[in-house]
Amino acid sequence: QIIGLAGKAFALDGPPALCTITSHLEAFGPRPDVVISGPNLGLNTGRSVLHSGTVGAALAAQNFGIKGLAVSLAVSDPWHFDTACRYSIELLKILVQGPERCVLNLNVPALPFEQTNGLRWGRLAEFGSVRSQVVGHTEGQLNFDLVEIDFDAPADSDLGLVNAGFAAVTSLQSNSEVWNSAATPGAVISQAQLPSATQGDRLVPPESFYPF
Repeated sequence: QIIGLAGKAFALDGPPALCTITSHLEAFGPRPDVVISGPNLGLNTGRSVLHSGTVGAALAAQNFGIKGLAVSLAVSDPWHFDTACRYSIELLKILVQGPERCVLNLNVPALPFEQTNGLRWGRLAEFGSVRSQVVGHTEGQLNFDLVEIDFDAPADSDLGLVNAGFAAVTSLQSNSEVWNSAATPGAVISQAQLPSATQGDRLVPPESFYPF
């Protein structure tokens, strides 16, 4: 039970993407129109979106033909959950009217809502806001820590916008294929140049998703 929520609520002991999968399979009720994941305690900006469980749940929704919204909040004491929730509601009103399988990644600054500067589109920064490091290890155990990065992010990037007091939004697409003239579906693999997005080759979203 969640105080203030009139409808039913369920808890699942598992990764965020598993919550998306079970909702798609109608384990707890009708299939959702939108999956909202978060708010995560800490930003998911830049390349960190590749290994974020919060973003992963939204991208899993995309795989099932469902719209998704991943929400992450910059670290502060106290946490500004109200800011994250108010921007989530504002963005949700736009998302529900948006294209099918649209996934948005929302990063919110550590500020009261009244002190923020609004929503802005942002590209992925070169780096995330933190990096992982191994701080120790014993037999059978590794100890990790997250260290803040001293990185001057571009002003139009997700991290740069959050640092400037904006709530940053990036539209994401998962499972893209990469093709070039030397590599086409059905072609024999040879020593021809391998397709790679980093060299400007064509990104192609998958033609289909789970229809059920």
